[in-house]
Amino acid sequence: MPGDNNNAIIQAISSYGKNLLGFIRKRVKNDADAEDILQDVWYQFSAVVNSEPIEQTGAWLYRVARNKILDKHKKHTELLLDDMLPEEDDDDAPDFKAILMTEAKTPETEYLRNLFWEQLFFALDELPEEQRQVFIWHELEDMSFKDIADLTGEKQQTLVSRKRYAVLHLRDRLRQLYQDITEY
Repeated sequence: MPGDNNNAIIQAISSYGKNLLGFIRKRVKNDADAEDILQDVWYQFSAVVNSEPIEQTGAWLYRVARNKILDKHKKHTELLLDDMLPEEDDDDAPDFKAILMTEAKTPETEYLRNLFWEQLFFALDELPEEQRQVFIWHELEDMSFKDIADLTGEKQQTLVSRKRYAVLHLRDRLRQLYQDITEY
């Protein structure tokens, strides 16, 4: 039986490997991320194929790849807030990095993360539509300014300016939250 499973893995890799990597590459930023995701897919496949048969291997592989890509985007979204984090020369800006980017998974850190995201979305709702949309596309959906410009027909510099105004508003709006959090 283990030999059959190894043959199934080898056959799946040869049948789906190249196309699956292409599928993943189209949906992530760089080749290294694509290869990492593909490796995760093969690892999960090898674990599952050893425990239970898979009827539609191709569909299963693409579904797992899609889920891994979504997981990667969700993780990445939390790390794209550098524009809201303080710059070296901006001593007045709130430093959410220490709070949000901690590895600790305690009830307190989860509460603070949820509170931050809730306040961020309230603050986003206060922005003019153009600024809010550019910020969401660029920071939360990880679109490039070029892609946004192609989508909207606006100049890239206009989009950068709108995002900058959004970031300034969000910094001001979230400064009070940061002070409330750090006082305790």
